[in-house]
Amino acid sequence: MSQKETYHHGDLRQTLLNEALAWIAQEGISNISLRGLARRVGVSHNAPYRHFEDKTALLAAVAAEGFQSLTAALSGAISQDSTDYLGNLEAIGVAYVGYGVQNFARYRVMFGPALSECHQRSPLAAAAGDAFNVLVEAIVQGQAAGVIRRDNPEKIARIAWALVHGLVMLAIDGQLSLTPGDSLEEIAHYATRLLSAGLAPWRSPADGQPLQ
Repeated sequence: MSQKETYHHGDLRQTLLNEALAWIAQEGISNISLRGLARRVGVSHNAPYRHFEDKTALLAAVAAEGFQSLTAALSGAISQDSTDYLGNLEAIGVAYVGYGVQNFARYRVMFGPALSECHQRSPLAAAAGDAFNVLVEAIVQGQAAGVIRRDNPEKIARIAWALVHGLVMLAIDGQLSLTPGDSLEEIAHYATRLLSAGLAPWRSPADGQPLQ
């Protein structure tokens, strides 16, 4: 089937998103444009505007797809039948780092400067919230089991997110120096274990009882 025949079946929107992602991976975000995308996929200059009102809307759609696939990756990392709540938290962190590094072009859109403009668009906000809520729910379950301190779960989630986000950004910017024998996955495991240890309920030195 030719490209034009495919577009007549309603696939132009996804084709534009895929091509935008390829463009960003090659050249970054700043030079991307709807007219440029039209040239790259071989359609009229006006065709992309039937699906995206402007560049910001395009980037919002790229980011929303990213958050949807991130949510799937994080949810898939959790052992649903396990009572190892800290283990699940660690698995989420490792999956997050893996996703960010493997999908670096999309990740830069999801968390780059353009996001400050497009994050107000409700589909993107909802998709981002779904990904964040995977982490929040894992923390809530750990709190209910008494293995994570009783504090605002969203506050804890933001700290946990900051840790893994920092690892991803250092890795994709080539700023993360690994010691011989270490891998990024091992560093992600180690970092999330340290975080999990710090999330344990505080205990009184006198009687060893949790202070929560």
